[in-house]
Amino acid sequence: MKIGLGLPIDDPALLLTWARRADAGPFSTLGLLDRLVFDNPEPLVTLATLAGATSRIRVQTEVLIAPVHNTALLAKQTATLDRLSGGRFTLGIGVGGRADDCLAAGIDLHRRGRRLDEQLTVLRRIWNGEPYGQDVGPIGPRPATPGGPEILFGGFAPAALDRVGRFGDGFLGAALPPAHMAGLFRDVEAVWRTYDRPGRPRLVAQASVALGPRSTVDRALHNLRDYYAFTGRADHMTKGLLTTAREVRAAVGAFHDIGADEVVLYCWAPDPDQVDRLADALF
Repeated sequence: MKIGLGLPIDDPALLLTWARRADAGPFSTLGLLDRLVFDNPEPLVTLATLAGATSRIRVQTEVLIAPVHNTALLAKQTATLDRLSGGRFTLGIGVGGRADDCLAAGIDLHRRGRRLDEQLTVLRRIWNGEPYGQDVGPIGPRPATPGGPEILFGGFAPAALDRVGRFGDGFLGAALPPAHMAGLFRDVEAVWRTYDRPGRPRLVAQASVALGPRSTVDRALHNLRDYYAFTGRADHMTKGLLTTAREVRAAVGAFHDIGADEVVLYCWAPDPDQVDRLADALF
């Protein structure tokens, strides 16, 4: 099973260090979250920079809030990132849930699901080199990956799982322990069969971690609370933070047992020495 790293967001200047260490080590993926009205680096710009500083590791959005993006520009940006990275880009995508993000982007919060469905049809058409629409020609460049980058859908609602079968390559499950994630994985597999898709969906789990001295753990707890404050469940989210090598190994093993193809360990503190600590703990 593959192990990826979710990148911290509160000190962007350190992310090149994170990326180079991870690329030199055993990790499979670098993930980065997306928000508009928050103090985080823009993920596509950041991942393009990190892709240029690495040679092996994949880069992935976890997840990009597509409805707040202009669709034609998003198609061009993601195709460019896939092309420049040599096909190492995975588009984790979802609808988001913050009203302020939608207000800032000028979109209707209540139509974001329908907007995403419309966007996905257009993205696939553009990535395949077809015209954007009537009186508008193709939008390049063509991605390195035929048909466009790999797409993983995040979310918990039935509509999110249904999109895996209709549009995607797999599912990215975040913020749930293995016992609860198992049900979502089985639901995704059932949707995949409903749409008569060949093979099986790729199943990716995410867990929040902080390995290191007390200062690293405290920084991670602070960042988790800050990020999830809008949900009213920030304290619940901090209780799921894995802070020992034993806890991390147990979680990875449990996700493996329910069929995960990859586990992305999301690091909420900027301490880059966590790359080496996690490698030592797992490999």
